Amino acid sequence: MGLRDFRVVVAIDFGTTYSGFAYAYHINPDITVHDSWPGQNKTRLTSPKTNTVLQYDTSSSDPKSWTVNHWGFPALAEEPTRRTRRHTSNSSVKNLPVELFKLHLADNLSHYDKPYLPEGLNYTKAITDYLAKMKPLIEEILTKRWPGIKFTQVRFVFTIPAEWKPYTLGILQDCIYDAGFTAKRQSNNNLEFTTEPEAAALYTMGKLEEHKIKTGSSFMVVDCGGGTVDLTTRNLLPDNKLSEITERTGDLCGSTYVDREFIIFLEKKLGLASMEEFRRDHYGQYQYLIHRFFCPRVKFGFQGDRHDFRNIDLDIERTCPALMKCVKDEHIIDEMEEEEWLIEITFNDVLGMFDPVVDKILKLIRNQLASPKQRKSCSAIFLVGGFAESPYLVKRVKETFGSVVSTITVPQNPITAVLRGAVLFGLDKATVATRVLTMNYGNEFEFIRSARGREVSADEPCSGTYYPIYPDQTTIIFNVYATPKNHTRFCDEVGISKIGELEIELPDIEHGVDRPVEFSLMFGELLITATARNKKTSRIYTTKFAYVRDNSYFEATV
Repeated sequence: MGLRDFRVVVAIDFGTTYSGFAYAYHINPDITVHDSWPGQNKTRLTSPKTNTVLQYDTSSSDPKSWTVNHWGFPALAEEPTRRTRRHTSNSSVKNLPVELFKLHLADNLSHYDKPYLPEGLNYTKAITDYLAKMKPLIEEILTKRWPGIKFTQVRFVFTIPAEWKPYTLGILQDCIYDAGFTAKRQSNNNLEFTTEPEAAALYTMGKLEEHKIKTGSSFMVVDCGGGTVDLTTRNLLPDNKLSEITERTGDLCGSTYVDREFIIFLEKKLGLASMEEFRRDHYGQYQYLIHRFFCPRVKFGFQGDRHDFRNIDLDIERTCPALMKCVKDEHIIDEMEEEEWLIEITFNDVLGMFDPVVDKILKLIRNQLASPKQRKSCSAIFLVGGFAESPYLVKRVKETFGSVVSTITVPQNPITAVLRGAVLFGLDKATVATRVLTMNYGNEFEFIRSARGREVSADEPCSGTYYPIYPDQTTIIFNVYATPKNHTRFCDEVGISKIGELEIELPDIEHGVDRPVEFSLMFGELLITATARNKKTSRIYTTKFAYVRDNSYFEATV
């Protein structure tokens, strides 16, 4: 279905730490970023995003039955009161904050590195519950703007990290369906996906002229989010289109990993067991420690300038009194009582929290610049996303790459770059002329040679002709597989995953085995399109694969 079949495009950036949505009418596409969220009336401020946080009512002993009390900003824990400082037990608390659940979609995290979730609470429930809370707000906003509009008249564009594996997209698609955004689990014409760096690249297209970047030039976008940092290098084509030059890359080195280094710092001061108990039994205060102390007082303003830095005191008794009860080591208790439960945070301490994360980002940029596909010098690096507002990160990137890339900049409103770019994608998908494949694909008969790293257009098919094995065969099932490995020959090799299947009918058995079927795959979109055409009857079957982890279902349309 084309854009003319929809009235409105809505982009949803479901992020690790913050989420938001933007929208535009298809005829007069002025992009509006939603900036008024539940609970923000207390602050009298507007914000393009709200916190990706839930607060559950845990009255039931079964986490599957938990209901959401609050979501977004109101779900954040409040400052501990004098009463909670005296009574630190959480046994009667029914309001449990849950956050960072999106990171559970990453398959390269060890069990230790995965963010805390209460025992028995599945991350897919948290994702679904969060999206289900956002849905009525989107409906309300759209109905006020365009009375009578239905979700079937809306093209939804969800953004995803660059490094997500194929089946992860299917998990998210399930959550989107369960949250009520789509009528079917798969083959939804009103649901599209784009990667976060691709959306950011579309947004930065509007900034190229002011930096004198001309047609034929290449530029890199580094989307620095809360959980992931994603990169893409694009070439500006005539007619304001973009081609992808190198494989998009990313890693888990967003701003929340600076928070994690802060927790490691406290573990060294107070003991690993103390911090584990504090996180497990007093998550509200644990969350308050990060969101209301560390982020505003330490992380956000860090410039990396030793001379301007002033040491910061963390008052444990005031900020997170429950933590005092979690410290069991007598030696540590004696030391902390002598310091009146104050922990001094120095410049070197903060530097030690930032540098492990920033160094990973610099490595990602360095690898992109050194890619063999980078046939010409990179004209500019655009830093976008919430973490791009970190003065220290921007300083390090400029210091490291300023001699080889002439323009390194943070565009206006970097936190909404992905949202705005995703709306632009929904309005005109053809703006993305080509993508570079990050996987190798094939069926049980053969694998496409050197697919990974190949630049393909959205309408470029990879086709083959196949025949039934038996004269009386009435169907053919094409199983499709994917792997990041190169030089793959067989579909049962280690590291290969089935991503979908397409069954076609062959009723004309009178022709025996002489019934050719043309099978095609098109990779130009994140959801791969498979098409099979019975050359005798000209009947065409098509499907978009949703990459289900357990291969439990695949739908096709004729």
